[in-house]
Amino acid sequence: MDYEQILYAVSDGIATITLNRPDKLNAFTERMMHEMIDALDRIDADDDVRAVIVTGAGRAFCAGADLSSGGKTFDYETSGDESPIGPNGELRYSSERARDGGGRLTLRIFECLKPVIAAINGPAVGVGSTMTLPMDIRLAGDGARMGFVFARRGIVPEAASSYFLPRVVGISQALEWCYSGRVFDAQEALKGGLVKEVVPGDRLIARATELAREIADNTAPVSVAMTRQMLWRGLGYAHPMDAHKVDSRAILSRGRSGDAKEGVTSFLEKRAPTYPDRVSHDMPDFFPWWEEQKYG
Repeated sequence: MDYEQILYAVSDGIATITLNRPDKLNAFTERMMHEMIDALDRIDADDDVRAVIVTGAGRAFCAGADLSSGGKTFDYETSGDESPIGPNGELRYSSERARDGGGRLTLRIFECLKPVIAAINGPAVGVGSTMTLPMDIRLAGDGARMGFVFARRGIVPEAASSYFLPRVVGISQALEWCYSGRVFDAQEALKGGLVKEVVPGDRLIARATELAREIADNTAPVSVAMTRQMLWRGLGYAHPMDAHKVDSRAILSRGRSGDAKEGVTSFLEKRAPTYPDRVSHDMPDFFPWWEEQKYG
């Protein structure tokens, strides 16, 4: 896919996705959604990519949905076979076109096999905030502002944020931000647990790169891919036994791997590790366990 609304670059094992509509404050569009999903597909397929940074071009991260259609912004197309609106005005909830675009993106981020770091360099409002929730680490520049403004636009939280946000910040904080719909600064985001750190704007990418570099230089890629899915999906478990079953299978399979041998040997020899296994073809045979729904 040719990218028009994002920039994509890989350097020394770190991929960077930059939202690139700076004249529109990187407002989110369907085109941007497809381009970001395509970039994430490339990232998962590329064993040389060990971590991902997502940021925005210019002075904003993402100012939310593109509102250039005015009052029709959140209204769906009403013609065509795939329209979620039937000929008599009935709503077709099962239509593929009825799916929320922000949710399609966050579900793809959720499924990513590489760690994702958000470098929130400026305003991140609406989907600009919710798209960061399934990212693993959120850093904010000191000039960043965030907001879950949906109730002030007559809609509701999207991008599966009703799942992600309470898990990230707790239910009370999530509700207060969503009920009020107000925009808040980086320090409040830090206090509320939404971001890990607030750093000077001119240090933001450097700090994100430091975190990505720590992962890329020291860890086994298959271990990181497994860990990411184990922890995120574990948030939905009903009992710790569900986690124990997955943990046990993972330790059994990875304990016999070349990565485990290299991890122990390099530690004992006090040298940097060189892990042999690759995400593209060395994931355990029970992965993805959530699709088979059996833990034998």
